[in-house]
Parts: sequence; structure tokens; C-alpha cells
Amino acid sequence: MTETVLNFGGGLLGWEMAAAVAATAAAGLMRGYAGFGTAVLLSPIYSTLWGPRAGVPVMLLMELLVSVQLLPRAIGDADRRVVLPLGGAAALATPFGAWALLTADPDLLRRAIGAFVLVFGLLLLSGWRYRGTRPLRLNLFVGTLSGLLKGATGMSGPPVILYLLAGMEEARRHRANLILFFALIAVVSVVVPALGGLLDLPVLLRAALLLPVLLVSVQIGARLFHVVPVGWYRRFALAALLGSGGVALLA
Repeated sequence: MTETVLNFGGGLLGWEMAAAVAATAAAGLMRGYAGFGTAVLLSPIYSTLWGPRAGVPVMLLMELLVSVQLLPRAIGDADRRVVLPLGGAAALATPFGAWALLTADPDLLRRAIGAFVLVFGLLLLSGWRYRGTRPLRLNLFVGTLSGLLKGATGMSGPPVILYLLAGMEEARRHRANLILFFALIAVVSVVVPALGGLLDLPVLLRAALLLPVLLVSVQIGARLFHVVPVGWYRRFALAALLGSGGVALLA
């Protein structure tokens, strides 16, 4: 065990960890400001650095702790009538999606993650949103789709973000809805990787080193929510999404 830790320790000082720290700080700012961004930005970056089966579990562990950090202030502002069915369906579907993470070809999965993030970023850039109503059946469908994506790629956000941001609610309500949704599925998302043996020592060490960076960045992003204009944040977020998706797809 000691030899394994020492051998792995050399990799913690390389360029991969430096890149992971920079990406984690950017993702934390996004998550604290808007209520989303952790998985969408970090999943393609971590998958490129370490492979999906090593990178996605790192992100899932940190996502769980960040959700706990943000949840108390968001519960009161969230629309629980919409978010609870979304989160419940996603939680039930997540283990089925995780089958792809355990069995799919890592290189193909990494490129699929990158392509999905690029498409999501372009949809946000175009201004497209779902503009219809939010009946229960549609909530369950979107939640199920998001859960399948969460299990397979670590990213549940894109369908839910496009769906929830369509409403006329104020930014505070949008942010609270996303925080509550991600918290509902954060716990179940780590169960299958744990049972599949993916939460090994390298994953735990990477998560332990990167988590403080994420937590501090989330707090800074939450403070910036009350200061920085939404237009500035939007440009930053879109550039980060398109960049991370392109790296994962083309690397």
C-alpha cells in the first residue's frame, strides 16, 4: 500500500494535476454563481486527463460534497413541485446509466462526453430553451434522461438546465432549482461506481486534493452572484464549456 501511494504521488505533481486544479477552480466559480457547471465542465476535462473510469468518479465525489454545501440556502427558494419529480426520476435512472461507465470503451466514452458538452454549449449560445409547460409526465421524462446521462457520463445537467431555464422565474429561483436537483441525485450517483470498484486509492487521493479548490471556488462564485452581471458570467461559462468539450472530443 505504501509503495502504491508513493508511486502515485509523483503523478500528483505533474501537469495533469495543474490542469485539473485550473479546471476545478473555473467549475467552482460556475457552480457557485449559477448553481450548475461542475459536472459539465469537469467531466470532459477529467476524462481527458485520467480516462472516464478514473475521472468521472473524482468529479462525482466532489459534486456530492458541493451539493451538501449549497443546499441549505437553496431549499426555500426552489420550486419543489417541479424539482422533486425531476430529481426522483433521475435518481432511479442513474444506476442504469452507470452500466455504460462500467462497460463502454473509455476512449469512445470520452469523445462522446466531449461531443455532448459541445452540443450543449452551442445550444446555450444559440439562446434555445424549452418554452412549453411542465406537466408531471414531462418532468419524469426529463429527469429520467438526466439520470441516465448522470450514470454514464457524470453529467445530468444539460437536459435539466435547458428545461428549467425556460421559465420566467427570476435568477434566484433558477439557481435554487438546479442546486436542489443536483443534491437529490448526488448520493445515488456515487453508489454504482463504488460497487463497481471505481472508487480506488488514486480516485480518493485526487478528490481529496481537488476538493478544497472546488469548495473555495464555489464560495467565491456564490458571492459573485450578487456582484457580477449575468452577461459577463454567460460569456465566461460558454467559453469554458466549448473549450472543455473541444478538448475531450479532439484530444
